[in-house]
Amino acid sequence: MLLEVKNLSTEFKLKRGIVKAVDDISFTIDKGEILAIVGESGSGKSVTALSIMGLLQKPGRIASGEILYKSQDLNKLSLKELQKLRGNRISMIFQEPMTSLNPVWRIKDQIMESIMTHMQVSKKEALARTIEMLDTVGIPSAAERANDYPHQMSGGMRQRVMTAMALACDPELLIADEPTTALDVTIQAQILELLYRMREKFHMAVLLITHDLGVVFEAADRVIVMYCGKIMEEADVRSLFTHPLHPYTVGLLQSIPQIDDDSDMRLNTIKGMVPNPLNMPPGCSFSDRCDHRMERCTREMPELQELDGHKVRCFLYEEAREGGLSIK
Repeated sequence: MLLEVKNLSTEFKLKRGIVKAVDDISFTIDKGEILAIVGESGSGKSVTALSIMGLLQKPGRIASGEILYKSQDLNKLSLKELQKLRGNRISMIFQEPMTSLNPVWRIKDQIMESIMTHMQVSKKEALARTIEMLDTVGIPSAAERANDYPHQMSGGMRQRVMTAMALACDPELLIADEPTTALDVTIQAQILELLYRMREKFHMAVLLITHDLGVVFEAADRVIVMYCGKIMEEADVRSLFTHPLHPYTVGLLQSIPQIDDDSDMRLNTIKGMVPNPLNMPPGCSFSDRCDHRMERCTREMPELQELDGHKVRCFLYEEAREGGLSIK
């Protein structure tokens, strides 16, 4: 097992109260596996990634739990020890490359800095590695484009640069936070194909953070569905798409536009709004929006339970029959 997150809770202490952005979540990632975390904005996906990387900024803090990388608790490492891992054994592609890349540094300088920090090579070797990685991620005329500044590249090319930088030191775990957001569908497909090729080439694990279920279906091995900081469902990708269990997952899947739908039909939506994190309702956080709500849902938070290898947090399945159920 490469990474094990155990009972992780991350909170933000604000003047108006404490926001639990991540609320007691646990999951594992094996070497060579692609695990996707999906959910609406504010569900805790990106905060989970930043918690793992040790990049939370105040007033955010990890309140409890363990983040075990090869059985080593990242929470207990010093900043110097953590910096040796970040960008080296564990790397991250951030959500917006234009704000993640330094606008006044050439592309090659930004990638070379990471390589020279972690791999202890000469400047000449770092430049050769930089050009090799830019070529690997599909940037044409890599040696020439390495001299460009970020603003001279398109959004898709900047995302490839971020990917090259993240992969430059051969990480064992890559965290990709919304790597296809704001890219057109053609570039999205290219970035996903790139991640898949890199996984196969380097046998690295990938934690894919996204709200795009189409991306999940194409790329992931397993899926975690988060809502209001909690894991609502976890399953392999085929099981989740063919037999979703949680009403929230069902709603997400039903809201995906279908190419053969009648153009006059209205898209399915999940009624209501995500609750205010400063004023969470008692019981299940999804109960106000759920068509299957029972009286106890408004009082108690269900536990995450396993049902034929499929994990779900819902009272509907406490007495589930052998073979599982699905909500339609």
